[in-house]
Amino acid sequence: MSDQASEINDVSPSALKHIIGQVGVIAQVTVALEAAFADAKKLDDCLLVGGPGLGKTQVAKVIAAELASECHEVLSQAIQSSADLNAVLLAAKEKDVVFLDEAHELPKEQQTALYLALDQKKITLAGSGRIPTSIPIANFTLLLATTDEFSLLQPLRDRMKLVLRFQFYTVEELTILVRQRSQALRWQVDEEVFPQIAQRSRGTPRLGLRLLQSCRRVCRSEGETTITQEHLERACLLEGIDSLGLGPVEQQYLMILAERDTRLNVIASRLGLPARTVSQVTEPFLLRFGLICKDDQGRRQLTALGRSHLSNCRPIEG
Repeated sequence: MSDQASEINDVSPSALKHIIGQVGVIAQVTVALEAAFADAKKLDDCLLVGGPGLGKTQVAKVIAAELASECHEVLSQAIQSSADLNAVLLAAKEKDVVFLDEAHELPKEQQTALYLALDQKKITLAGSGRIPTSIPIANFTLLLATTDEFSLLQPLRDRMKLVLRFQFYTVEELTILVRQRSQALRWQVDEEVFPQIAQRSRGTPRLGLRLLQSCRRVCRSEGETTITQEHLERACLLEGIDSLGLGPVEQQYLMILAERDTRLNVIASRLGLPARTVSQVTEPFLLRFGLICKDDQGRRQLTALGRSHLSNCRPIEG
């Protein structure tokens, strides 16, 4: 085992052709790269939109690799002042890639400064005696990744020439993805484990790869070298994950609705979570998968599918 990587992120795709899923995104990027190479110019600025864990960061890094360019990756929460933004923009060289992750967290003032810098190809500093000083910036490619595109100022969104929309993965795509990663890591895994991990991944590669890592942790804790169905079941038991990948909070949410139709604030109170967290983190998958719905008054309801799933996983009292 000494020659094997032990962490799931020890390997990752380095070319577009190695990326599983996101067919539409890959097609857009491929065409844009070919056009940029043909015209000997930088790649157009891109807005990468989609839920967390769908591969936006991975694609940004692969784009930089395809361009053979340096990638300046910055978490937008780290940019809180003009000085912070200027440091990022001035560090980039010609045809580099500047990747701002969680772009919706960029303060509005810095969003404005960013699109002005893109337009003018320069930044303006307050010099000595308060005389403004202009400094040119390189002709780099800007990649903005966000889970909430409408929190970005429209003028900034409008300046992104490509909008790459990331979709949730199918079970089939996730099965291929976790198999590919385990092979790259040279981990031995029983074939039956891959689709079961995919089924519990909620359409999200990050969750599937995390569960694969958990399975290996259980496997190695028992002194084994091959990940089996038993290791998967124990990993799910340890983490409280059911057959659809729902964790304890989602399961408790469904159990609350099994009692009666309920409003968001009541559910949040019983879960001990802020209502915004429940609506933005807990509910999206439950709604997307059809386990819950909302009535005209905004009350949450358990669907037939949700009731069936809950009865198969946990007994409903009463």
